[in-house]
Amino acid sequence: MTNLTATRPPATPVPDKRRAAPKRRPRTRFTSEHRTILSPHQLNSRWGRRIYWLVLVSTVLVFTAVFVFPLYWMVTGAMKTGEEFARIPPTYVPSRFSLDGYRQAWELMNLDRFLLNTLQYAFGAWAFALAFDVGAAYALSKLRPLFGNVILLAMLATLMIPPTVILLPAYLTIKDVPIVRLDLLNTPWAIWLPAVANGFNIFLLKRFFDAIPTELIEAAQLDGASPLRILRSIVLPVSRPILGVVSIFTVVNVWRDFAWPLLVLQDPEKMTISVGIASLRANMPQTTMTAALVIASIPTIVVFFLFQRHIMAGLTAGGLKG
Repeated sequence: MTNLTATRPPATPVPDKRRAAPKRRPRTRFTSEHRTILSPHQLNSRWGRRIYWLVLVSTVLVFTAVFVFPLYWMVTGAMKTGEEFARIPPTYVPSRFSLDGYRQAWELMNLDRFLLNTLQYAFGAWAFALAFDVGAAYALSKLRPLFGNVILLAMLATLMIPPTVILLPAYLTIKDVPIVRLDLLNTPWAIWLPAVANGFNIFLLKRFFDAIPTELIEAAQLDGASPLRILRSIVLPVSRPILGVVSIFTVVNVWRDFAWPLLVLQDPEKMTISVGIASLRANMPQTTMTAALVIASIPTIVVFFLFQRHIMAGLTAGGLKG
């Protein structure tokens, strides 16, 4: 007897005429182990998610507007005419965008000279601050000198003194430096030396150096590395984030400082940009002054964007690869 099942042709599948339902994007599920104002059940509901995103986006937009609006007002104010700038109520958008205010500020106020002076002071303060503050923090953190904690406390105690209180003693010191008897007024050293003596930067660097694993230092010492070689090859590569922070603090402090450069840099050819703009404000229109302030703030913004990528980067740089 023949096997009918063996010769039976295979059954063709019946095509499914129903359209496949489109894949839905998974919903965001809110979970929390802590007690909050709204429960996870309320957040996972349709209206709960909508209210959550509405509040989040609104908060971000409001705070962004609060911080960005002064910068927008300053940039657009320099593009207005003098009559429009003084109009009450003010206009939030210039009726005609013009760069005449920026051109006049650059030509009439000699901003190129003031910018070069300030760049020189800021770059020198940054270089000296990194060299001396890094060395002091490394010595206090890893070399453990005698009375190191006392020295650190004395540095931190200077942060409790208001800056205006030490203006006169610092001025007398710069005018007649003890022991060497030098007059540093109207010289870059009058800006560089106070920038180096910064207890806050030393404290930040020391705290970061304390977090570096001791095993890395001990392994380098077993290989015969000197303290200077350890600092250059191990500590500094790992410390790029905190070096970026200290760099931002140092440059911004020198750039925005007004009272100290006003005291020690009385020569018009050596003024910083903040002092130079203030000395010429009496004979300049408001739009020109606003344009000068915008130009003076651009370098600090550029410095921030150059160094901000190093703040969170390089935390494991210089470590041992296993």
